[in-house]
Amino acid sequence: MRWLSFVLAGLLAAVQADLWFGRSSVPYTMSLRTQLAAQQAANDRARERNERLEAEVSDLKEGLEMVEEKARAELGMVKPDEILVQVAPPRR
Repeated sequence: MRWLSFVLAGLLAAVQADLWFGRSSVPYTMSLRTQLAAQQAANDRARERNERLEAEVSDLKEGLEMVEEKARAELGMVKPDEILVQVAPPRR
């Protein structure tokens, strides 16, 4: 009967050791939760960026207003009957 107590105590110690120090330990689980939260935040940012890009692509496919706006902003497009006026910031 005495050896049964030692065997059970040893098994209990093995289970507790795995719980605190093994792959399913509390600190390891907490670090995985932290990594999961960081990855979910990164996924949310990427999803928002993808939605913005998808909306921009849709605008470019459907209408010329977005194309004209991009050409004006990025390439300095001016129509033949327009006058370009640039305002410089004041010098200090």
